[in-house]
Amino acid sequence: MRNNNLFIIFTLLFLYSCKYADSPTGQSEIAGNGIVNESASKYIDSTLKSFVDEGKIAGVSALVFEKNKEVYFNAFGFSDLEAKIPMDRKTIVQIYSMTKPITGVALMTLFEKGKFKLDDPIDKYLPEFSNIKVYTGIDDQGTIKTEPSLRPITIRDLTRHTAGFANSPDIPGLSELVTKTDAMNRENTLTQMAEKMGRVPLWFHPGDQWEYGPCVDVQALLVERISGQSFDSYVREKVLNPLGMDETSYFVPENKRKRLAASYLRTEKDGINRIPDENALSYNTNDWPLKRGGSGLTSTLDDYMKFARMLVNDGSLDSTTILRSETVKLMATNQLSDSIKVRSWLPSKGQVGFGIDFAVRLRPPVTDEKFGVVGEFFWDGAASTLFWVDPVNKITAVMFVQLFPFDNIGLHKAFRQAVYKNLISVKE
Repeated sequence: MRNNNLFIIFTLLFLYSCKYADSPTGQSEIAGNGIVNESASKYIDSTLKSFVDEGKIAGVSALVFEKNKEVYFNAFGFSDLEAKIPMDRKTIVQIYSMTKPITGVALMTLFEKGKFKLDDPIDKYLPEFSNIKVYTGIDDQGTIKTEPSLRPITIRDLTRHTAGFANSPDIPGLSELVTKTDAMNRENTLTQMAEKMGRVPLWFHPGDQWEYGPCVDVQALLVERISGQSFDSYVREKVLNPLGMDETSYFVPENKRKRLAASYLRTEKDGINRIPDENALSYNTNDWPLKRGGSGLTSTLDDYMKFARMLVNDGSLDSTTILRSETVKLMATNQLSDSIKVRSWLPSKGQVGFGIDFAVRLRPPVTDEKFGVVGEFFWDGAASTLFWVDPVNKITAVMFVQLFPFDNIGLHKAFRQAVYKNLISVKE
């Protein structure tokens, strides 16, 4: 009887291991009853592969978790098309603005400690932004005209992009001044960046409109001033290391650079062409003084997924807690009042508002819009990377590609609709 029982146990273990073994295509365990089941996974495969086969991108990879289980992974094409290095799970990519949510989480660890309030004026901590002026135009001689700001910039303004910093190339007089000031020069420290920014008038009064820009870079300096340690070391100590995000960094050492993906520029006329590495990769292959809060990190799929899973699990991953659940909910709550009518290109993201360093989906998508679940929060990066957190269905998704200009091929929409293929079918 004992031998028979052992035989049954070993048989069950064998069948279980066969059922959940990785497939030849690189797909991971499939959750049979979930939204991302086997049929959805095959559809994601065909969707992503089609962009490579049609020559629209060099390579792409994606990872999806549902209810704390990995339900999809695959990679297609090349991280380096010319050297024929395949895109894979360990490929390191430049995540650009997907750095912003990491900075926001670092900032909010200080919020939880009572170190600041969201409506504190930033000049309480950053005197470089005291007595700010607001641009009102230029006179007949081309001299910039200003008026006193109606109120100070607050920390909340920084987290929701309503501070007023100029971020457009065509503002008469002001755009030229921003360029001349060169606050984002890589040789600057964060303090030098702020000193230069503080000498430039704001484009609009704080809180009047939404305009993407250097707000999160200023958040990085806030982290530095309030914590008393350098921004990058604080992020490493309080966010990256506790989550095991060992592959996420500003500087990529020589021994990892073969895994650093090349960047590509696509035009309708010429297709995709490699951007010279000395231009595309220089920020991350040199250890520059300026560690920006709004851009600059590199990461891998698995590393960034740890960050996303921490968020979907209300601030914790496994036995590690980064934020309290109420803090994550605050970050994922829309901070833009209806009175803020001017929102630049934010409406192109769909029926969204903006929380603390994330877009937040407020209403169901309308016709021909990127699919998304109400309550999700997400962001993307200049090289067309994307992640989202869906707390309703407990889905987190990360997609990596290195393509400029930003997603002019409909990749994000196609990937989202593939992930939610079954949910969309049910709704239809």
